[in-house]
Amino acid sequence: MTTASLAPPVRIGKAGIWALGILALATGALESVVTPTLPLLQRELSMTPSDGALLSITLLLTGAIVAPIAGNLGDRYGGKRIMIRLMSVVCIGGLVSSLAPNVPVLLLGQLLQGAMVGALPLAFILVRKHLPAEESKVAIGVISGLFVGGGMVGILAAGPVAEKLSRHWMFALPTIVVIVSTIALGMLMPDDLPGESNDIGLDWPGLVLLSGMLVALMLLLRWSPDFDSRPLLPSAMAVLMAACVIGWIAVERRVTSPMVDLRMLVQPAIWSSYVITFAVCLGTSASLYLVPQLFALSGDGYGFGASATDIGWYLLPGAVTAGLSGPLGGIAARRFGASVAVATGIGVMTTTFVALAVVHSEIWHLIVAKALIALGSGACVTAMVVKTATSVDRDTTGTATSLLLVTRVIGFAVGVQVSGAYLTAGTPSGSDVPAESAFVTGFLIAAAVTALALFFVRTLGKGAKENDPH
Repeated sequence: MTTASLAPPVRIGKAGIWALGILALATGALESVVTPTLPLLQRELSMTPSDGALLSITLLLTGAIVAPIAGNLGDRYGGKRIMIRLMSVVCIGGLVSSLAPNVPVLLLGQLLQGAMVGALPLAFILVRKHLPAEESKVAIGVISGLFVGGGMVGILAAGPVAEKLSRHWMFALPTIVVIVSTIALGMLMPDDLPGESNDIGLDWPGLVLLSGMLVALMLLLRWSPDFDSRPLLPSAMAVLMAACVIGWIAVERRVTSPMVDLRMLVQPAIWSSYVITFAVCLGTSASLYLVPQLFALSGDGYGFGASATDIGWYLLPGAVTAGLSGPLGGIAARRFGASVAVATGIGVMTTTFVALAVVHSEIWHLIVAKALIALGSGACVTAMVVKTATSVDRDTTGTATSLLLVTRVIGFAVGVQVSGAYLTAGTPSGSDVPAESAFVTGFLIAAAVTALALFFVRTLGKGAKENDPH
């Protein structure tokens, strides 16, 4: 029995929970400001299309690599200790981005900002160590919801802030909030003891191979649409990813303290959580990509020709339901169980996608549909986070949830690429406006992929256990 397991937990006060929540809100906002303002950044910094594409994936690349590393280090050395150091890097990145005079400096800032993706698993470590099991489920939902809500706030506010003040302030304002909330977290959050494996060296080969696998996957997704013109790059990334996967599995099976315990991944409650999260996020990304396109386009008998400002207002109800979905998902998982919460969320999403494919002739059709999809998706993913966090030992909470977040990122990335591909395929020759049938196909594909996740919901309860001692 270790010191960590003998020591009684120190309960988090409400102020500490609020500090975590505000930090999640601010990091979510900081993460999302580039996407809606990319045309403005390209214009002001004289960026080429390739520069814009690189800027779009830089934060994603860093986050995919940092999240599992941060989760593993948090499990080993304590969530608060790693969180403070991680957020220091994020704050520096935000300040660099806000002051960036050119593209290379902005890319550096985004590279550093990407560390923020590792903050959520660290927050889950702290919540789970310092709150009773039932309360921690709700707290995880609240924090997840605030992060998603922060992302929506960033999307809606970035454009007006950049246009009314400057592009510098759209980075600076959320960074200031991150700095203040990180200081508050350091003062209000009790220290958590290191895990049992903190005295064992890091699995550096596993870390390098996992990072290489994730980088290769992200670059493969980025270059896949250009396969016809540049087949060598995506092919090379596919080979590199396969080599890293094989090498990583071989290393993790042999080392004493692996980066990721493969025995954890084969638990039904864990692998099914990852499969469901991937499917739900892939489906959700279709609405994130297709609905704004449908608002903006003005086709023959469909589309609405909305401006960027109008689209922001149309997406506002979805932002509200996305923010509410986290707490609701946590409460539903606590009261009815994760399987019921997930099945309900998938049912809402699937029904809405089918309805959207059939009826999308009025603006309010899209507004209501987007809000329902955001609500169902957010509640579902939050329930998955709760299920994953409480189905593993406390000393692997960060690792398990960070891999779930990476799965979420990959699902969104794949979904966007697929959505873009069938819109391109559905664009008539000589036109730059996709046919209405392409949107219908996209919504039906999203419905089918989301519905497939229902086949794995029953697996969530197999071999599951609640590993909280409180």
